[in-house]
Amino acid sequence: MPAIDTDRFLRDLQELRRIGAYKTGVHRPTYSPQDMESRRWLMERMAEIGLEPSIDGIGNVHGRHKGAGPHLLAGSHIESQNHAGWLDGALGVVAGLALARAGLPVDVVAFADEEGHFEGGFLGSRSIIGDLTEEEIDRSRNRTDGTPLREALAAAGLAGKPRLQLETGRHKGFFEMHIEQGTQLEGAGLRAGVVTGIVAIWQWRILIEGMQDHAGGTTMAERRDAGLAAVRLLAMLDQEMPRACGERSTWTTGRIALDPGAPSIIPGRADILFQFRDVEMAVLERMERCLRACVQESNRRERSRATLTAVSKATPALCDPAMMAALDAAAQSIAPGAWQRMPSGAGHDAQYIARVMPVAMLFTPSIGGISHHWAEDTKEEDLALCMRILGDAAERYLKA
Repeated sequence: MPAIDTDRFLRDLQELRRIGAYKTGVHRPTYSPQDMESRRWLMERMAEIGLEPSIDGIGNVHGRHKGAGPHLLAGSHIESQNHAGWLDGALGVVAGLALARAGLPVDVVAFADEEGHFEGGFLGSRSIIGDLTEEEIDRSRNRTDGTPLREALAAAGLAGKPRLQLETGRHKGFFEMHIEQGTQLEGAGLRAGVVTGIVAIWQWRILIEGMQDHAGGTTMAERRDAGLAAVRLLAMLDQEMPRACGERSTWTTGRIALDPGAPSIIPGRADILFQFRDVEMAVLERMERCLRACVQESNRRERSRATLTAVSKATPALCDPAMMAALDAAAQSIAPGAWQRMPSGAGHDAQYIARVMPVAMLFTPSIGGISHHWAEDTKEEDLALCMRILGDAAERYLKA
């Protein structure tokens, strides 16, 4: 088993936490001064342990191992959601540093904008596998303030830098350690989760067209109220989806925008963003059939017509069996009976890296399941335990 310095691992996490500190969490939006400071900090740590650090034109930070292979790739992201947690993403990057510091042949990476501050999302991991075009960079805007991505890159000092591409055949696999962002481990009294796969997210737009009219002069019998039709359709979906979903499926209405949105005007339009998630294609397809059936039934019942449009339909990313087996063996050796296999309900950079190499993920428990909030936390003893599991698994997989 490699000599993982868990004390230094925890100190690195706490040191990184001070950059962009907000209450007990951090605020490091992509390409902000705080984000770029954290990337410079990371490059200094990489150089200290003998890695060759670089930053590319999309903001990916890469530390290349100078010795012989076979090599692993390990990492995650270090930008944060707004006013969010200190471990989401950062844990995986600092874990990669700990693997390299222990002498393992590991390249460490911090991908840019996993959190999706800019349109397109997963900019760094998509770029590094050749899935992000210059045209998409030209179109992308900050989701909060509309700043063009090109302007943000220039302000961050990244304009004109080449974008890194992964070297074909260099890596035997990619490990990403991450907080669970849920309550499954904590609720079961477990301390580690070996991830079986990363869910696909299927995004939809539902546009309901009614008739804008006066809220006092139009009788209830005459109305074509797009807002009421939206509420009834969403209630129908919440009732019917359990008949189509899997054990860990989720569905969410992320936005309902009524037009014109005034208290004395009957809404003439409802614009809805709806998504569902699962790790199995068969379940996703069942959920799509349920969604389409509910929209069809809404159009049979309502005077306001609903139109369904697919926004994006990703493919689930299954973790590599050999890498999972290495994590299983390491977890059972270090934390016997205190771990389980489980799917990831959130998206991660690993789902894009899985397109070009084997991947695996290890989850640590999240206290109260809190994430994307500054109160996010994990016990230090669980962080250290999972770091030891990851180190053991990495060595087992390299020798396999």
